[in-house]
Amino acid sequence: MAAAKTRTSTFSRNLSTAAPSHGPGLKCGPNGTVFLSSGIPDLDKILGGGFPLGSLVMVMEDAEAPHHMLLLRNFMAQGLVLGQPLLYSSPARDPRGFLGTLPSPAASKDDKSRERDPDQEKGLRIAWQYKKYLGESQLDGQRDSKHEYSNEFDLRKPLERHFINGPRIDCVSIQDCPDLSTLRDRCATFLSQFPRNDGSISCAGRIAIQSFCAPQCAYSNMEWDMLSFIRYLKSMVRSSNSVAIITFPPLLSPSFCKRWQHMADTLLSVKAIQGFLPMKTRNWHNSSPVTRIWLAF
Repeated sequence: MAAAKTRTSTFSRNLSTAAPSHGPGLKCGPNGTVFLSSGIPDLDKILGGGFPLGSLVMVMEDAEAPHHMLLLRNFMAQGLVLGQPLLYSSPARDPRGFLGTLPSPAASKDDKSRERDPDQEKGLRIAWQYKKYLGESQLDGQRDSKHEYSNEFDLRKPLERHFINGPRIDCVSIQDCPDLSTLRDRCATFLSQFPRNDGSISCAGRIAIQSFCAPQCAYSNMEWDMLSFIRYLKSMVRSSNSVAIITFPPLLSPSFCKRWQHMADTLLSVKAIQGFLPMKTRNWHNSSPVTRIWLAF
């Protein structure tokens, strides 16, 4: 009886299934997608995890109520809490003043239960004894290593000053800019810090542009120049580990609105109506999916 031959193959199975490690505020999704939180946990669930890195998000402002500012503030505050660099552009003369209106993270359930704990004082004494053995720096490292992907924010409390006074925040005023060259250069410089690669991602950037074509901007009637800037920004963001969000006031011509809507990876429309009825559809344009979401407040 002939001995059974062992089959050999030149191919070997890759058993290393561990996902690459990423920095705080990033979450791995299907097919190698890495998500960045919008700052609103419920919106992250609707989006399937958040905003994918390299995506351009556009928000259609509502003329009846400023609910689009909630999306913008939470997006910016979430990044600052996680230590992610931020580029903020606004038609205001002093855009840095807007940072003082960002909300503060709400207290977590663990923090609330700790406040109600009657043995809190005893725990503090134990922690003080524990600190003598581990050292101050090691305990601080353990405390800082705890990050949440998406926070709940308290709109009644402003963000603490040490978050908005950080060195990794760049603010640009587009009120007196005769064209978009200044904003284009600032975006290119900012995005060059986050080149796209296949390895681990240590940090991701966020770009927030408020009321891109507001009437107080000198270029507000240059529709083709604005389209060219959006196309350029989308190509730059797609090749970087970052997410850009742009809000548009309802002052554009219908033809221009259709053009820039098709350039978005995620399109959010905010309407001030009673009730809450989120709706998600998929719109296919040039073989690339565009996620459209209508949010009602």
